[in-house]
Amino acid sequence: MTWAVATGFAVLAAGLYPPAAPAAETRGDGPTVIERRVIGYSVRDRPIRAYRLGERDARWTVVAIGAMHGDERKSNRPLEHLRDHQPVSGVNLWVVPILNPDGWHRGIRKNARGVDLNRNFPVKWRDLDGPYESGPRPKSEPETRAIMRFLGNVRPDRMISLHQPLFKVDAKSSKNPRFSRRVARNMRIPIGNVDCGGVCHGTMTQWFNKRTRGASITVELAAHPSEHYVTKVGPNGLLRAVYGER
Repeated sequence: MTWAVATGFAVLAAGLYPPAAPAAETRGDGPTVIERRVIGYSVRDRPIRAYRLGERDARWTVVAIGAMHGDERKSNRPLEHLRDHQPVSGVNLWVVPILNPDGWHRGIRKNARGVDLNRNFPVKWRDLDGPYESGPRPKSEPETRAIMRFLGNVRPDRMISLHQPLFKVDAKSSKNPRFSRRVARNMRIPIGNVDCGGVCHGTMTQWFNKRTRGASITVELAAHPSEHYVTKVGPNGLLRAVYGER
């Protein structure tokens, strides 16, 4: 039994997560990936993939997510490096390297319907236009619903959302300052407030922190992180921050 279940990780409101949808699932092939899932599909029917690394029965269950915005081209790299290299121990870690595969394919921030996924979650949602287009309604986008279902199923103790280019661990979105400081120290990124261009509405970390007993943070990598950072400092620091090792 995971620590999240043992400590009674519970949904705070009925109907928090969308109904479960069938997803292809296979065992991992190598020593690093112990399980892989297709957790949903994008607007253009591209699969959204999640990979379990580490130990199923570890005390901590953690989910790390990259490329929510398809133009943040290095936000996936630390997660892919964790997936593709030495085995992980000490933590039950899931990585979702690319949450927005349509935006990634085109190199744009939004999904194929022109929605900023990080304004589409059902907490503090507002009808926004322009660069932060929030969609016609909360959780209108298949990518949003897919990650909500997945997080509801996995019930992580901690969730980390990787972005670019502001080079900050967002203190404003923090529910657990001690965890934020630990991530910042290990990933060698300063703590600060991330500017949403005003009040933040409908973000994934807002939703997770408000609606679950877990804690999530936004981690902004630099605009142009070095290859050394995305393959060594970043992934190793993230792993240490969640009490994992390899």
